[in-house]
Amino acid sequence: MSEFTVGDDHFLLDGRPVRLLSGALHYFRVHEEQWGHRLAMLAAMGLNCVETYVPWNLHEEREGAYRDVGALGRFLDAVREAGLWAIVRPGPYICAEWENGGLPVWVTGRFGRRVRTRDAGYRAAVERWFRELLPQVVEREIGRGGPVILVQAENEYGSYGSDAVYLEWLAGLLRECGVSVPLFTSDGPEDHMLTGGSVPGLLATANFGSGAREAFEVLRRHQPRGPLMCMEFWCGWFDHWGAEPVVRDPGEAAEALREVLECGASVNIYMAHGGTNFAGWAGANRGGPVQDGVFQPTVTSYDYDAPVDEYGRATEKFHLFRKVLEAYAEGPLPPSPPEPKGLAGPPVRVGLDGWAGLDDVLEALGDPEGPSGLEGMEGLKDLERPGGAEGPDGAQELGGAEGSSGSVWAESGVAPTFEELGVGRGLVRYRVTVPGPRIPYPLTAAGLRDHAVVYVDGVRAGVLSEESPTLPEPVAGPAEVELWVESLGRVNYGPRLGEPKGITGGVLHERQYLHGVRARGLRLGAFEEAGTVAGVPFGPVPEGAGSTGLFRGTFTVGAGPVDHAGLRLPGWTRGFVWVNGFCLGRYWSVGPQETLYVPGPVLREGPNELWVLELEGAGEAWVELGPGAPARSGTPQPEPEGAVRSGTPRPEPEGPVRSAAS
Repeated sequence: MSEFTVGDDHFLLDGRPVRLLSGALHYFRVHEEQWGHRLAMLAAMGLNCVETYVPWNLHEEREGAYRDVGALGRFLDAVREAGLWAIVRPGPYICAEWENGGLPVWVTGRFGRRVRTRDAGYRAAVERWFRELLPQVVEREIGRGGPVILVQAENEYGSYGSDAVYLEWLAGLLRECGVSVPLFTSDGPEDHMLTGGSVPGLLATANFGSGAREAFEVLRRHQPRGPLMCMEFWCGWFDHWGAEPVVRDPGEAAEALREVLECGASVNIYMAHGGTNFAGWAGANRGGPVQDGVFQPTVTSYDYDAPVDEYGRATEKFHLFRKVLEAYAEGPLPPSPPEPKGLAGPPVRVGLDGWAGLDDVLEALGDPEGPSGLEGMEGLKDLERPGGAEGPDGAQELGGAEGSSGSVWAESGVAPTFEELGVGRGLVRYRVTVPGPRIPYPLTAAGLRDHAVVYVDGVRAGVLSEESPTLPEPVAGPAEVELWVESLGRVNYGPRLGEPKGITGGVLHERQYLHGVRARGLRLGAFEEAGTVAGVPFGPVPEGAGSTGLFRGTFTVGAGPVDHAGLRLPGWTRGFVWVNGFCLGRYWSVGPQETLYVPGPVLREGPNELWVLELEGAGEAWVELGPGAPARSGTPQPEPEGAVRSGTPRPEPEGPVRSAAS
């Protein structure tokens, strides 16, 4: 078997110097049946290696309930079949523009600011997870005939903390779990990041999008020996809801890649193929120089302006990168696989003929009312409920509920957070009474994260956000208030990592807190559970636009292979879409994304079922299904102030720019 090691100046394979030409492709953002095609595209571009993160929260969303941990192993097997090496970045924190940076909600809800530190409870949770996950990696190391050559310890830790005790413990845990290939860290090319994130004895790598010579000079000050590597060469960027799409000029990106290679360095192109944030797993950022400002949720598409686009097609950037990379290849590059084909014919309207209101959907699929959805968060329950007598914030225990692992509290003193309710992805209905009689006063959802549609006495009264948490019209008492609060994605980078969702500061009427709050969660995961949607009482679709609820329709796909389709919802506002039970992700009329990617493998020859969960205001009772978004085109326009990547505190000197093209 082969041996992969770190030399003084190069990586070594059985003692022979090798250069890693790697590209990022996340197995969890690509449908499994499409892995082979996307890996073949990377090889055709001139890459010899693929890198992937591992999202802990995808595989252990609820404590101890592991879900398809073997997906990583199957992906690594596909990498080997494609003739590529593999770099694995298991976290436990991954950033990656992924919900909560990959950390499960039960972890951040329980440990708060103690995550990513030497805290004993947090370390115990990480160790349990790694001992479950890492056999998938160890069994596929290069020394055992597999493709894995490098494993990362933590991720961009120098952008977050300076707990050297934690980092050294984590590196030791990887070794205890059997990882024998070289370990590495990756950080921005800044002194404080490299001092905070590096581990003695581990290879340090740098993340940047341009200015390779300057970046490697900084890295060499901290690590005089060892191979140079840009572990994240940012060839594009991600998009936020409500902002212009961000693209990078292909020619400029190719020249920046050339500079990395001219430095004698290895590279990992981030992203080579971005894929899609299916099922509401997109994360969020905070604006400002230290990422502590305005909330910026990430869109469903993770196209990233990558050389292989979201649909698996080669772009201009692909062809320019291939020209750069082929000069460093050991032989002729393989040809590209056939380009994926979209649904044939022009777009068609798919009628929706079934509907159920949100209350009926919640009754069929929701968790029990009250902070009883804390399965997998027993430590948090114990923290908030001394002696087990009361629920969070003094909520009175009123008895058990079938199917729950704890007691149901019908009312809480204040609104419980999503974390206290055990809700990760999804929404929560809060109910509270305004006592009366009293004159009208402003009603505010203090500490709202992230979006709330509010009803007063059954009549819609407004839509609130973190920036605008007060209803436009005052509310008189007595009144019954409902707030349907949605999480738009948890922050994945910076000091606000792990911040709670929901109404985190209470419901205020003027200055008075309204107590006796009733809350019930609707987890997106409930739609994935077999047969659950069959229990929703569908009826006719209401006439006209503006309704909320779950809509249902069917469409037919003819014979013949279909690699993908695209789905648009003109006139609809915000929600989620499923095709044959597979969640395509969030749509939102604020843009910039207008089309949801539909993987071909989720479509069936013959009848297909479509669900649309509209949370703010539906359009006419149809959606549009077609071949998908066109191949990327348009000329980028310079961005006035530069784009700041989540892993660095400064704008790239020549990097991502914005384009008006969608």
